[in-house]
Amino acid sequence: MKVLNVIINLINAAVLAGTPLLLATSGEILTEKSGNLNLGVEGQMYMGAIAGLAGAWFAEQWFGTGGMIPLIIAVIFSFIMGCISGLIYSVLTVTLRANQNVTGLTLAIFGTGFGKFFGEVLGHKAGGFVAVGQETKAMFGNINFGKLTETPFIGTLFFRYNWLVYFALIIAVIMGWYLNKTRSGLSLRAVGESPGTADSAGINVTRYKYGATIIGGGLCGLAGMYMSMVNQKGIWVTDCVSGYGWLAIALVIFSTWSPLRAIYSSIIFGGLTVMYMRIPIPGLPTAIYMMFPYIATIIVLILTSIKQIKEHAQPASTGLNYYREER
Repeated sequence: MKVLNVIINLINAAVLAGTPLLLATSGEILTEKSGNLNLGVEGQMYMGAIAGLAGAWFAEQWFGTGGMIPLIIAVIFSFIMGCISGLIYSVLTVTLRANQNVTGLTLAIFGTGFGKFFGEVLGHKAGGFVAVGQETKAMFGNINFGKLTETPFIGTLFFRYNWLVYFALIIAVIMGWYLNKTRSGLSLRAVGESPGTADSAGINVTRYKYGATIIGGGLCGLAGMYMSMVNQKGIWVTDCVSGYGWLAIALVIFSTWSPLRAIYSSIIFGGLTVMYMRIPIPGLPTAIYMMFPYIATIIVLILTSIKQIKEHAQPASTGLNYYREER
């Protein structure tokens, strides 16, 4: 019974830790399905993290209260900031045809600096460090399901999460349906596979690339907000994203560009990030234990490159700019 409790609590912690990964991975999958390879997820998450926290903090100052209004503003600000980062990437790569790899890495560096800089600015403005009130923190806490929460095992597995966990799951399911069952989703996939062919069929390649990249950036912004508002309890911490953006990019490959497979992939990697706190290994240094998610990332990349299945492969035009005049 004790071992079972440890496993269930580990799964619960893995789901909580994997939620920002799921949001960011879903956003990057949507982006790459359009043929854009955005390596700037880490920076987008930092931008969303500071925008969400700043939005909630300023809302408390403006309205003199915490609760629902700061929550709504935090969500809107983080999503919009993520969308702006996606728009910047789109303008540079789709319109100006800059190199996608270089642009993505530049966005990662810029976004990280943006988040850390304005985090310090906001901290000074708040009198040393910035933190939202208890009422706002509670809005990002676990949902109260009443007696269901107290149900042995089931309560811990299904009913002890914050609303963003269920939101991320819904987004992944909707995105899976959109990409596989809707005409617009199939058009987006066609753009990612062969933009020239899609263009010949009357599909607006530029519109789909912009739309997917901007919305994908918005989801990465929400993932960043999760890091600052849930993981850090509404307190700005300089390294709050802590490499999750790079893990999300690896998870896109691990989930073979499928939002539905990203659900269990994010839980697995979430478990690896918190396992050192739940299941200590005697004699193993904590620093080595904390490297497990990145070791798993390397293994995944190697195995994926060795065994490639066309159905589960990266969209053919990912990373390549489209030149219509060369069609």
